[in-house]
Amino acid sequence: MSITSDPNLWVICALVFLLGLLIGVFLTAGGRRKWKTRYNAEVERRRELEKTHAESEKHWRDRDSLRTAAIRDPSGPGDSEVRSL
Repeated sequence: MSITSDPNLWVICALVFLLGLLIGVFLTAGGRRKWKTRYNAEVERRRELEKTHAESEKHWRDRDSLRTAAIRDPSGPGDSEVRSL
């Protein structure tokens, strides 16, 4: 009995393969919705973080420009020299 000459063995192998496909399809059917939901939640979270970071970056730039202007302002106490960072 060899695999190439026995038709019953081919039928059994085909049925086991189909059973594996069906089990795989049924096991991943509910999982697709879960990963899509998690993916969409992650995309929304990333957009929210990018928006927050952009707002913070604008605030940081404003603060840096005010600090630079204050450093260059000669009207501060001292002998009117430009102070360094």
